[in-house]
Amino acid sequence: MAPNLIKPPAKPRPRTLARVAAVQALFQAEQGPTNPETVINEFVRYRLSSTETDDSFEDGRVPDGDVRLFQQIVRRAVKEQERLDLMLADTLSVDWKLDRLDPVLRALIRAGAAELSMESGPPAKVVINEYLDVAHGFFEGDERRMANGILDRMAHLLRPAEFPAEA
Repeated sequence: MAPNLIKPPAKPRPRTLARVAAVQALFQAEQGPTNPETVINEFVRYRLSSTETDDSFEDGRVPDGDVRLFQQIVRRAVKEQERLDLMLADTLSVDWKLDRLDPVLRALIRAGAAELSMESGPPAKVVINEYLDVAHGFFEGDERRMANGILDRMAHLLRPAEFPAEA
């Protein structure tokens, strides 16, 4: 599963690339019975490392990604999946169930929610914007707006101090 990005940005953005890889890894981990640590190790070894022959996004490679951030996001998403999924389910309308979400969108939201749940990290609005950039690589339709709305609601739940009450 490679994003629709044809080539990486002119100037690599390691943190954004780590988020792209995290979405891919969470998607892959959900698709099969593979242990999440195995998926992390495979990504670090084969997708996040540069090779002389192929550094192409087209083959699902994400060279120049921030490996540490990638690992933190995936591990947090897996560790807190039950709690984050409950929050995610609460943000959906009554007629939408979690398993109805596109699996890539579900992985993207889990990655974003995992990062939002990290106490030390960029501000919530930065995290949301980063995942919207990632969403543009995977989706062309309403999924981007849906991701924005869900991540915004989850940010309010996970980081309420960053969203002072409306006057």
